[in-house]
Amino acid sequence: MFIHWGLREIHLKIVYYGPGLSGKTENLRYIYNRIDPKLKGDLVMLKSREDRTIFFDFLQLEIGHIDGKKPKFNLYTVPGQVHYDLTRKILLNSVDGLVFVADSQKEMMDSNLDTILDLEENLIENGKTLENFPWVLQYNKRDLPSAEPIAEMEKKLNFFNVPFFEAVATQGQGIFPTLKEVIKMVVAHIRTRLGEENKVKSL
Repeated sequence: MFIHWGLREIHLKIVYYGPGLSGKTENLRYIYNRIDPKLKGDLVMLKSREDRTIFFDFLQLEIGHIDGKKPKFNLYTVPGQVHYDLTRKILLNSVDGLVFVADSQKEMMDSNLDTILDLEENLIENGKTLENFPWVLQYNKRDLPSAEPIAEMEKKLNFFNVPFFEAVATQGQGIFPTLKEVIKMVVAHIRTRLGEENKVKSL
């Protein structure tokens, strides 16, 4: 969270995390292409040979103000490959909410699990944990014949019973419900946090 006092904006960071090619970039591209141009900033993509990191920002006007300030959400994806661990750690710095994009294919389950454990380790280094942090699960590629049953994915990945969404990111299915839920959770979390800080200041 970053507060721009001059513009009366509160900047909030949401990171899409998951194994390589799970659909993180597809999520952000779909969102970016369908948001009112007046509400969004630039789409920036940093490409490597094997993966890419993209981000953009947009103003969400429907939820009103937070502590008298207009919320501005910055959305990022992280590279999925293990050797980009440092990049992932940097992108998780000051994160306010997370979407974990899991690949529903049965052969990708170990990769999903390894990546979610990696996420928790990186969060712990930043003084956070998935147990009490705003995040949601998106089970992507539900249209593929090899997709794992939802009950099995829930048992293996949803340790903390967070909201989950089925998705086919290439078709836009499940993308905006996922985004709306994580935004709702982030806003609630930040309002609680700011309320507690204001109570401390008034003591």
